[in-house]
Amino acid sequence: MVTRRVVLAGLLSLAATSVASAASQPRKAAAAKSNIKLDAVIDISHMTTVSDFNLARKRSNILGVIHKASEGGDFRDPAYAKRRIQAEEAGLLWGAYHFGTHQHSGVDQALMFLATARPGPATLMALDLEFNDGNPANTMQLKQAEDFVQTVLAATGRRPLIYTSSAWADGKPAGGGRCLGHGVTERSILAQCPLWLADYRSSPETPKAWQGKGWHFWQYAGDTEDGGPRGKRVRSVSGVERCDRNLFRGDAAALSRFWKKEAGRLFSS
Repeated sequence: MVTRRVVLAGLLSLAATSVASAASQPRKAAAAKSNIKLDAVIDISHMTTVSDFNLARKRSNILGVIHKASEGGDFRDPAYAKRRIQAEEAGLLWGAYHFGTHQHSGVDQALMFLATARPGPATLMALDLEFNDGNPANTMQLKQAEDFVQTVLAATGRRPLIYTSSAWADGKPAGGGRCLGHGVTERSILAQCPLWLADYRSSPETPKAWQGKGWHFWQYAGDTEDGGPRGKRVRSVSGVERCDRNLFRGDAAALSRFWKKEAGRLFSS
Protein backbone atom coordinates (compact mmCIF):
# COMPACT_ATOMS: atom_id res chain seq x y z
CA MET A 1 0.00 0.00 0.00
CA VAL A 2 1.04 3.60 -0.01
CA THR A 3 1.86 5.05 3.43
CA ARG A 4 3.42 2.22 5.42
CA ARG A 5 6.97 2.20 4.04
CA VAL A 6 8.93 4.04 6.71
CA VAL A 7 7.04 2.67 9.66
CA LEU A 8 6.99 -1.04 8.93
CA ALA A 9 10.68 -1.55 9.41
CA GLY A 10 10.52 0.18 12.78
CA LEU A 11 7.35 -1.51 13.93
CA LEU A 12 8.41 -4.98 12.92
CA SER A 13 11.83 -4.68 14.51
CA LEU A 14 10.15 -4.19 17.89
CA ALA A 15 8.65 -7.68 17.95
CA ALA A 16 10.49 -10.96 18.32
CA THR A 17 10.16 -13.40 15.46
CA SER A 18 7.70 -16.21 16.03
CA VAL A 19 5.17 -18.28 14.12
CA ALA A 20 1.71 -18.64 15.62
CA SER A 21 0.02 -22.04 15.82
CA ALA A 22 -3.58 -22.39 14.66
CA ALA A 23 -4.02 -25.88 16.05
CA SER A 24 -6.34 -24.87 18.89
CA GLN A 25 -9.13 -23.84 16.52
CA PRO A 26 -8.89 -26.20 13.53
CA ARG A 27 -12.41 -25.64 12.23
CA LYS A 28 -12.35 -21.86 12.37
CA ALA A 29 -8.81 -21.46 11.03
CA ALA A 30 -8.60 -24.16 8.38
CA ALA A 31 -7.06 -21.83 5.80
CA ALA A 32 -4.78 -20.18 8.33
CA LYS A 33 -3.11 -23.42 9.42
CA SER A 34 -2.53 -24.93 5.99
CA ASN A 35 1.06 -25.67 5.07
CA ILE A 36 0.40 -24.54 1.49
CA LYS A 37 1.29 -20.91 0.78
CA LEU A 38 -0.04 -19.59 -2.51
CA ASP A 39 1.71 -16.53 -3.96
CA ALA A 40 -1.13 -15.23 -6.11
CA VAL A 41 -2.51 -12.01 -4.57
CA ILE A 42 -1.35 -8.42 -5.09
CA ASP A 43 -2.57 -5.16 -3.58
CA ILE A 44 -2.38 -1.88 -5.44
CA SER A 45 -3.72 1.67 -5.60
CA HIS A 46 -3.90 4.48 -8.15
CA MET A 47 -0.19 5.00 -7.47
CA THR A 48 0.50 1.68 -9.21
CA THR A 49 0.89 1.56 -12.98
CA VAL A 50 -1.19 -1.22 -14.54
CA SER A 51 -0.85 -1.99 -18.23
CA ASP A 52 -2.59 -5.37 -18.51
CA PHE A 53 -4.32 -7.50 -15.88
CA ASN A 54 -4.48 -10.36 -18.37
CA LEU A 55 -0.69 -10.58 -18.36
CA ALA A 56 -0.65 -10.60 -14.56
CA ARG A 57 -2.99 -13.58 -14.56
CA LYS A 58 -1.50 -15.57 -17.42
CA ARG A 59 2.22 -14.92 -17.00
CA SER A 60 2.59 -14.25 -13.27
CA ASN A 61 -0.19 -16.54 -12.02
CA ILE A 62 -1.93 -13.75 -10.13
CA LEU A 63 -5.43 -14.79 -9.08
CA GLY A 64 -6.62 -11.91 -6.90
CA VAL A 65 -6.25 -8.13 -6.63
CA ILE A 66 -7.04 -6.00 -3.57
CA HIS A 67 -7.32 -2.36 -4.65
CA LYS A 68 -7.48 0.75 -2.53
CA ALA A 69 -11.00 2.16 -2.62
CA SER A 70 -10.88 4.97 -0.09
CA GLU A 71 -9.01 6.76 2.68
CA GLY A 72 -10.36 8.63 5.66
CA GLY A 73 -13.76 10.19 5.04
CA ASP A 74 -13.13 12.16 1.88
CA PHE A 75 -10.72 10.39 -0.48
CA ARG A 76 -11.82 7.98 -3.18
CA ASP A 77 -9.18 6.21 -5.26
CA PRO A 78 -9.70 7.53 -8.82
CA ALA A 79 -8.54 4.29 -10.45
CA TYR A 80 -10.73 1.92 -8.45
CA ALA A 81 -13.88 1.69 -10.58
CA LYS A 82 -12.12 1.38 -13.95
CA ARG A 83 -9.65 -1.20 -12.73
CA ARG A 84 -12.39 -3.27 -11.14
CA ILE A 85 -13.95 -3.74 -14.54
CA GLN A 86 -10.59 -4.56 -16.12
CA ALA A 87 -9.59 -7.05 -13.43
CA GLU A 88 -12.90 -8.88 -13.39
CA GLU A 89 -12.88 -9.09 -17.19
CA ALA A 90 -9.45 -10.72 -16.89
CA GLY A 91 -10.93 -13.33 -14.54
CA LEU A 92 -9.28 -12.03 -11.38
CA LEU A 93 -10.79 -12.07 -7.92
CA TRP A 94 -11.50 -8.50 -6.78
CA GLY A 95 -11.07 -6.90 -3.38
CA ALA A 96 -11.25 -3.39 -1.90
CA TYR A 97 -9.44 -1.84 1.06
CA HIS A 98 -9.88 1.33 3.07
CA PHE A 99 -7.01 3.22 4.71
CA GLY A 100 -8.24 4.32 8.11
CA THR A 101 -7.53 7.76 9.56
CA HIS A 102 -8.40 9.75 12.70
CA GLN A 103 -10.01 12.78 11.07
CA HIS A 104 -13.43 11.16 10.51
CA SER A 105 -15.48 8.79 12.64
CA GLY A 106 -15.25 5.08 12.00
CA VAL A 107 -18.92 5.03 10.99
CA ASP A 108 -18.49 7.81 8.43
CA GLN A 109 -15.39 6.17 6.99
CA ALA A 110 -17.20 2.85 6.64
CA LEU A 111 -20.14 4.46 4.87
CA MET A 112 -17.86 6.21 2.39
CA PHE A 113 -15.90 3.00 1.83
CA LEU A 114 -19.08 1.05 1.08
CA ALA A 115 -20.35 3.76 -1.26
CA THR A 116 -17.03 3.78 -3.11
CA ALA A 117 -16.17 0.09 -3.13
CA ARG A 118 -19.73 -1.03 -3.91
CA PRO A 119 -18.91 -4.54 -2.71
CA GLY A 120 -20.76 -7.47 -4.22
CA PRO A 121 -21.08 -10.87 -2.53
CA ALA A 122 -17.69 -11.94 -3.91
CA THR A 123 -15.83 -8.68 -3.21
CA LEU A 124 -13.17 -9.11 -0.53
CA MET A 125 -13.17 -6.16 1.90
CA ALA A 126 -10.33 -4.96 4.12
CA LEU A 127 -9.50 -2.23 6.63
CA ASP A 128 -5.91 -0.97 6.56
CA LEU A 129 -5.15 -0.30 10.24
CA GLU A 130 -1.65 1.06 10.68
CA PHE A 131 0.40 3.99 11.90
CA ASN A 132 -0.01 6.93 9.51
CA ASP A 133 3.61 7.85 8.97
CA GLY A 134 2.67 10.63 6.55
CA ASN A 135 0.52 12.34 9.18
CA PRO A 136 0.91 10.72 12.62
CA ALA A 137 -1.84 12.83 14.22
CA ASN A 138 -4.25 11.40 11.64
CA THR A 139 -3.74 7.77 12.65
CA MET A 140 -6.92 5.72 13.10
CA GLN A 141 -7.64 4.76 16.70
CA LEU A 142 -8.92 1.45 18.02
CA LYS A 143 -12.51 2.57 18.69
CA GLN A 144 -12.76 4.04 15.20
CA ALA A 145 -11.58 0.77 13.69
CA GLU A 146 -14.12 -1.19 15.73
CA ASP A 147 -16.91 1.18 14.66
CA PHE A 148 -15.79 0.79 11.05
CA VAL A 149 -16.04 -3.00 11.26
CA GLN A 150 -19.41 -2.88 13.04
CA THR A 151 -20.81 -0.64 10.32
CA VAL A 152 -19.53 -2.81 7.48
CA LEU A 153 -20.85 -5.92 9.21
CA ALA A 154 -24.29 -4.38 9.69
CA ALA A 155 -24.47 -3.31 6.05
CA THR A 156 -23.09 -6.46 4.40
CA GLY A 157 -23.29 -9.31 6.90
CA ARG A 158 -19.51 -9.70 6.58
CA ARG A 159 -16.49 -8.48 8.51
CA PRO A 160 -13.61 -6.97 6.55
CA LEU A 161 -10.08 -8.34 6.77
CA ILE A 162 -7.85 -6.38 9.13
CA TYR A 163 -4.54 -5.39 7.57
CA THR A 164 -1.97 -4.68 10.28
CA SER A 165 1.41 -5.62 11.71
CA SER A 166 2.00 -7.54 14.91
CA ALA A 167 3.73 -4.64 16.64
CA TRP A 168 0.99 -2.14 15.85
CA ALA A 169 -1.90 -4.48 16.68
CA ASP A 170 -0.24 -5.37 20.00
CA GLY A 171 -0.08 -1.71 21.04
CA LYS A 172 3.66 -1.14 20.64
CA PRO A 173 4.68 2.48 19.95
CA ALA A 174 5.57 3.79 16.53
CA GLY A 175 6.86 7.22 15.52
CA GLY A 176 6.64 9.85 18.25
CA GLY A 177 5.51 7.24 20.75
CA ARG A 178 2.09 6.84 19.16
CA CYS A 179 0.42 3.49 19.56
CA LEU A 180 -2.94 1.74 19.25
CA GLY A 181 -3.73 2.18 22.93
CA HIS A 182 -3.70 -1.16 24.73
CA GLY A 183 -3.77 -2.90 21.37
CA VAL A 184 -6.32 -5.30 19.90
CA THR A 185 -7.63 -7.82 22.42
CA GLU A 186 -9.33 -11.14 21.83
CA ARG A 187 -12.64 -9.56 22.84
CA SER A 188 -12.45 -6.88 20.17
CA ILE A 189 -14.56 -7.30 17.05
CA LEU A 190 -11.31 -6.78 15.15
CA ALA A 191 -10.06 -10.14 16.43
CA GLN A 192 -13.15 -11.74 14.88
CA CYS A 193 -12.02 -10.53 11.45
CA PRO A 194 -9.64 -12.51 9.23
CA LEU A 195 -6.07 -11.25 9.53
CA TRP A 196 -4.10 -9.76 6.67
CA LEU A 197 -0.63 -9.60 8.18
CA ALA A 198 2.11 -7.18 7.14
CA ASP A 199 5.55 -8.58 7.94
CA TYR A 200 8.57 -8.35 5.65
CA ARG A 201 10.75 -10.76 7.58
CA SER A 202 11.40 -14.37 6.62
CA SER A 203 8.96 -15.66 9.25
CA PRO A 204 5.91 -13.60 10.24
CA GLU A 205 4.75 -12.89 13.77
CA THR A 206 1.02 -13.11 14.50
CA PRO A 207 -0.56 -10.44 16.77
CA LYS A 208 -1.69 -11.66 20.18
CA ALA A 209 -5.40 -11.27 19.40
CA TRP A 210 -5.10 -13.68 16.49
CA GLN A 211 -3.07 -16.34 18.27
CA GLY A 212 -4.70 -19.69 17.57
CA LYS A 213 -6.31 -18.33 14.41
CA GLY A 214 -3.29 -17.23 12.42
CA TRP A 215 -3.22 -15.17 9.24
CA HIS A 216 -5.07 -15.70 5.99
CA PHE A 217 -2.99 -13.28 3.92
CA TRP A 218 0.64 -12.40 4.59
CA GLN A 219 2.01 -9.34 2.84
CA TYR A 220 5.61 -10.49 2.64
CA ALA A 221 7.03 -7.93 0.21
CA GLY A 222 6.32 -4.28 -0.50
CA ASP A 223 6.53 -2.20 -3.64
CA THR A 224 9.73 -0.30 -2.79
CA GLU A 225 13.39 -1.22 -2.71
CA ASP A 226 13.30 -1.73 1.07
CA GLY A 227 10.00 -3.60 1.00
CA GLY A 228 11.28 -6.94 2.22
CA PRO A 229 14.37 -9.15 2.20
CA ARG A 230 13.61 -11.11 -0.95
CA GLY A 231 14.73 -8.61 -3.55
CA LYS A 232 13.11 -7.29 -6.70
CA ARG A 233 12.30 -10.66 -8.24
CA VAL A 234 9.38 -11.46 -5.96
CA ARG A 235 7.78 -8.11 -6.66
CA SER A 236 7.87 -8.56 -10.44
CA VAL A 237 4.39 -9.01 -11.93
CA SER A 238 3.69 -8.94 -15.66
CA GLY A 239 1.43 -6.07 -16.64
CA VAL A 240 1.74 -4.36 -13.22
CA GLU A 241 4.52 -2.03 -12.07
CA ARG A 242 5.46 -1.93 -8.37
CA CYS A 243 2.92 -3.82 -6.32
CA ASP A 244 2.78 -5.47 -2.90
CA ARG A 245 2.88 -9.27 -2.85
CA ASN A 246 0.80 -11.47 -0.56
CA LEU A 247 0.75 -15.15 0.32
CA PHE A 248 -2.50 -17.00 1.01
CA ARG A 249 -2.34 -20.00 3.28
CA GLY A 250 -4.03 -22.60 1.10
CA ASP A 251 -4.26 -23.65 -2.54
CA ALA A 252 -6.06 -21.98 -5.44
CA ALA A 253 -9.35 -23.73 -4.70
CA ALA A 254 -9.19 -22.66 -1.05
CA LEU A 255 -8.39 -19.07 -2.10
CA SER A 256 -11.45 -18.93 -4.35
CA ARG A 257 -13.66 -20.45 -1.68
CA PHE A 258 -12.37 -18.13 1.04
CA TRP A 259 -12.62 -15.04 -1.17
CA LYS A 260 -16.13 -15.69 -2.44
CA LYS A 261 -17.84 -17.54 0.41
CA GLU A 262 -15.92 -17.56 3.69
CA ALA A 263 -14.11 -14.26 4.21
CA GLY A 264 -15.59 -12.31 7.10
CA ARG A 265 -17.91 -15.11 8.07
CA LEU A 266 -15.35 -17.43 9.70
CA PHE A 267 -14.92 -16.01 13.19
CA SER A 268 -18.16 -15.59 15.08
CA SER A 269 -18.62 -13.77 18.39
